[in-house]
Amino acid sequence: MHRDHPTDPFGAPGAPAATAAPPASGRRRPLRIGLGGPVGSGKTATVAALCRELREELSLAVVTNDIYTTEDAEFLLRHAVLPPERITAVATGCCPHTAIRDDISANLEAVEELEATLGRLDLVLVESGGDNLTATFSRGLVDAQVFVIDVAGGDKIPRKGGPGIRTADLLVVNKTDLAPLVGADLDVMARDARAQRGELPVVFCSLARPGGVAEVAAWVRQRLAAWAHG
Repeated sequence: MHRDHPTDPFGAPGAPAATAAPPASGRRRPLRIGLGGPVGSGKTATVAALCRELREELSLAVVTNDIYTTEDAEFLLRHAVLPPERITAVATGCCPHTAIRDDISANLEAVEELEATLGRLDLVLVESGGDNLTATFSRGLVDAQVFVIDVAGGDKIPRKGGPGIRTADLLVVNKTDLAPLVGADLDVMARDARAQRGELPVVFCSLARPGGVAEVAAWVRQRLAAWAHG
């Protein structure tokens, strides 16, 4: 559910899939970027770092997803990455796949409420609840997708593939500082990521280090520039 607004997270059988509303007359809607990935990979940390990096130059807002709680939104609020009115939460009550891909109505409502309440926005970040390598967003909800994995799962993760790794617009390999501690070979991960993704971009980073989100933020700026002139 979105805040305290009750909804059936599974949707009525046979109900048509929700689609994004057209932009308001005379105004392009904000770019929407979805962030997905396995539990503990650093999705919320990526969102927080992007907010800190971009908040002085862009008007942005965030929607988080958790199954039973609003923990990720509360993390962002505790760390004051944005004013409270720019952060909202969806408690899906079900597998994150359902809320970001199959029945996007609760997320779409949350996004559109932010857009209506805050006025002009440049960017909305939609964070999925922690999932596995098959998580993808509906293109009715987001315009681009970032998939976050980390080296703690071992250097085999890119080789395992899956829709998130193969097809996301950007793959982020996080926690590179831990590679020596867990025996992960970053060169192997880079090779396997290229094999899975072809020319699609991959960023290796450590959000624990100063400037760790810089390459991800640069990619977001590129997407925004293309969106503005599209």
